[in-house]
Amino acid sequence: MSVDVFRFHDLREFLAATYAARKAGARSFSFRSFSRRIGVKSPNHLKRVIDGERRLTAEMAPRYAAGLGLKGEAADYFCDLARFSQASTAAEKASAWRSMTHSKRYRDAHALELKHAAYCSNWYIPAVCELACRPDFVADPAWIAPRMLPPIERSEAKQALAVLFELGFLVRTAEGACRQGEPVLSTGPETRGMHIRNYHRAMLERAAESMELVPNTQRDISSLTMCVSDRTLQQMKSRIQEFRKELIGIAQQDEGPERVVQFNFQLFPLSKKVP
Repeated sequence: MSVDVFRFHDLREFLAATYAARKAGARSFSFRSFSRRIGVKSPNHLKRVIDGERRLTAEMAPRYAAGLGLKGEAADYFCDLARFSQASTAAEKASAWRSMTHSKRYRDAHALELKHAAYCSNWYIPAVCELACRPDFVADPAWIAPRMLPPIERSEAKQALAVLFELGFLVRTAEGACRQGEPVLSTGPETRGMHIRNYHRAMLERAAESMELVPNTQRDISSLTMCVSDRTLQQMKSRIQEFRKELIGIAQQDEGPERVVQFNFQLFPLSKKVP
């Protein structure tokens, strides 16, 4: 039974799925037999990588790919997947992600995700989509560009319209006007897609810029630093998720939208949990 490597974003998940499939198909397949196949002394090398106890080095990744019977584009993707899953910096992760998504077989397997990536590729594309809620919206780059904050180029507004129409987020009415083709969007509580991480980074940059561009009467930027238990941390996270849904409901019921706003939510630890 073959497991398609191009459908995975996590190295350990792919290896675990492949091991389970190989074990079910041939009882002779084992951690020890795989170690012999790739020429390593440790009989549990694969198991330790799956369990996260051992990293798959750049030198070892091609040997794993060969041992799993991966060739050509599949082998290259596997090595990029190993880099992506084990990257220690955002730059390393982004580099591996670009290599992964360049693969045609990846693009075929993740067509919907790549459409989402196009939507999130620049901060102003979702903003233009929301601007279309205004009753006087005009799908013209010359009308859109100066209304963004900060203003964008007409070429960027043209790109945003092209993406939104292609993805069906904007549609033409029978009268020739333009309206949203989809309701207000949320990225959800958590996601692994690299494009979502880049989108959040871009919006955090917009938040920082707003302290200089927007009067404090039109924004709210605040923070809290607290010491809490794991239980309370999860409770706070749940409340944030509920509040986000509540805000979406308020926006959907607004009968006179005038301007696009951005809400950013962040909750993260500033210290380690010490036993």
